[in-house]
Amino acid sequence: MVHYHGGRHSTWQVAVEIWKGRHALVSHAEPQQLGIAAEVAQSFALDNGAFTVWKQGIDIDWQSYYGWVEQWHRHPGFDWALIPDVIEGDETANDGLLAEWPFGKVAGVPVWHFHESIERLQRLAAEWPRVALGSSGQYATIGTTRWWSRMQEIMESVCVDGMPSVRLHGLRIDRKSTRLNSSHLGI
Repeated sequence: MVHYHGGRHSTWQVAVEIWKGRHALVSHAEPQQLGIAAEVAQSFALDNGAFTVWKQGIDIDWQSYYGWVEQWHRHPGFDWALIPDVIEGDETANDGLLAEWPFGKVAGVPVWHFHESIERLQRLAAEWPRVALGSSGQYATIGTTRWWSRMQEIMESVCVDGMPSVRLHGLRIDRKSTRLNSSHLGI
């Protein structure tokens, strides 16, 4: 499992300390330290900033994000970029953003939101090499019983013989926020 450490950090020294030899995730909403991540991290991924938009209720310029990805996607440390998404949007709106993505499946990672249909998740898993999972709707609070029940549905829908059929990236999901143990998944 690759853990991407988010940013923006309070100082460049802190950013270096956290990212050196690790993997970084830098948001388009806070891009100031991407140069540091590109210099010291093993690799980096680009976040479209949709979470910030959702939390702050601001608009985002996807063309600006595409320009940012264009600037960085050929860097040797670049792993992938999140395809634009609307966290509380519907599947049609998010599929429309997938259709607009100009960088292909190697560079892009679609986001599937917990409130969306399992059928959409299965379709994304069949079409893309990696899918990001974003907590949303009635499942927005990570680690609750409801959230864990949905996570079990997710895993049952994309796993074959106990292993995911696609690479999965959990957005805002880490050991601290989930307190993962096998009892949550009924194992």
